[in-house]
Amino acid sequence: MKYTHMTPKVQAPMPTDFAKTRAAFALPDGKIYLDGNSLGPLPRAAADRVRRTIEEEWGQMLITGWNKAGWMDLPARLGDRIGRLIGAQPGTVVLGDTLSIKVYQALASALELNPGRKVILSDTGNFPSDLYMADGLVRTLGQGYELRTVAPEAVEAAITPDLAVLMLTEVDYRTGRKHDMARLIAKAHSMGVLVVWDLAHSAGAIPVDLAGADADFAVGCTYKYLNSGPGGPAFIYVAPRLTDRVRPALSGWLGHESPFAFDLSYRPGSGIERMRVGTPPILQLAALEASLDIWDQTNMADVRARSIELTEAFIKGVEAACPTLALASPRDPEARGSQVSFRHKEGYAIMQALIACGVIGDFRAPDILRFGFTPLYTTMQDVTGAVAVMAEVMEKSLWDRPEYKARAKVT
Repeated sequence: MKYTHMTPKVQAPMPTDFAKTRAAFALPDGKIYLDGNSLGPLPRAAADRVRRTIEEEWGQMLITGWNKAGWMDLPARLGDRIGRLIGAQPGTVVLGDTLSIKVYQALASALELNPGRKVILSDTGNFPSDLYMADGLVRTLGQGYELRTVAPEAVEAAITPDLAVLMLTEVDYRTGRKHDMARLIAKAHSMGVLVVWDLAHSAGAIPVDLAGADADFAVGCTYKYLNSGPGGPAFIYVAPRLTDRVRPALSGWLGHESPFAFDLSYRPGSGIERMRVGTPPILQLAALEASLDIWDQTNMADVRARSIELTEAFIKGVEAACPTLALASPRDPEARGSQVSFRHKEGYAIMQALIACGVIGDFRAPDILRFGFTPLYTTMQDVTGAVAVMAEVMEKSLWDRPEYKARAKVT
């Protein structure tokens, strides 16, 4: 049986052909999709890639697919392809498990590398799950460990020598506000502080240079801008200077030096392999591989430039057509990621009306209408179309209906 997971890592062409990348996604007719920052759309090749994995590999190879189809190597091979998008050195990124698990791993390892210090610093704009994981970890450790939070704009001043770890999400999930990664890492390192970055809204959205910024740890998900599908696996990065010193707090069997020796004592694997925990989700990785085939045709500088064009046009259009919506994102495009957020006290109902009219964004409590821009498939025609629909929804108060105010489980 021919091994089907053989797409090589390729150098991105110059310039990026956005018409070609848009054609590679299955986008429903009559919809303007501005929510890829929450769930990326389906790459057209993903269904066939997953089908082949199911029928030709799982179906025909059965358990021998772990060897014959190279399933066991997928987390590291695809990790290297994501690494190109986030400025990571080869062999420093591995996939598997959920983002919350990877946050916990990175935090626990960073704390252990900084003995004698017991404070984790984060900001109040961080994604709640990251803060929950940090809070749970410090409660488990006890003995004076502490999670300290400050306002996002106060982070730099709050970096002091008593900190063990600085944990930040580079791009704020609500507003799109972007931290200055290189500046904060430099300040933290000058104080002996290690830094954990959450790249959930960075990977595939903005250029990231983990190696150039001398990052310590980074984690991120793949189901947003990287389009691996709902529940897609997360990734973790550890700087090469730290990998042989890191002792995983979650000592899963696939992070063992010799998983199939079935030793009762844990010995961490070499390099980034030690940050693996559980069995990799092969079907989800197959979908991710199909998406990375598209990403291999891109250059992040091109993606960022187009993103700024789209978001600037959107802000200008919405502010002119919908004066009751207040911009929540930074006005300076260099200070935000690839999303734009507006505030309105009836934000939830407005978003439901927009979705009903074919413009799909999402809502974040308490009052944020959030719109993501992914140049791989978002066009300027999408921007002008979305602004026109928003203008009609607001001018005619189409959102003011009971069915749009009933909260669903997922907002």
